[in-house]
Amino acid sequence: MARTVQAPPDRVFAVLADGWSYSDWVVGTVHIRDVDEAWPKPGSKLHHKAGPWPLSLHDSSTVLSCTPGRELRLNAGLWPLGAAVVAIRLEPVSGGAATRVVIEEDFEAGPLLFIRNKLNDLILHRRNIESLRRLADIAERQR
Repeated sequence: MARTVQAPPDRVFAVLADGWSYSDWVVGTVHIRDVDEAWPKPGSKLHHKAGPWPLSLHDSSTVLSCTPGRELRLNAGLWPLGAAVVAIRLEPVSGGAATRVVIEEDFEAGPLLFIRNKLNDLILHRRNIESLRRLADIAERQR
């Protein structure tokens, strides 16, 4: 899933580097409970709540790798449903005035991994379209 954001890569990465903003743009994340001071360095965690009350799940996402201005890879937890690896890549376009943001997400553990199907792929696809739209809105309005 990809979208071109009318903001340079460093501005888009600034949104990714602000762990407290994730509930503003990641669909399904309803509250950020805490963000490690080292975020987004590898090994740091973002503690979140996902899903509607009273079915909300508390979990965390861990940075697997980070190249500032270029890429962020996360292990996104949503236990007891499972965990996914999410890769967010930033590619400069238009001479660096805009950014092509690519999100790849795939389950790697838990029940969702074993029941993965086309319907599930469609849900992830729609979720990531909306998450990219929200990310773009935030990055494009910041100066």
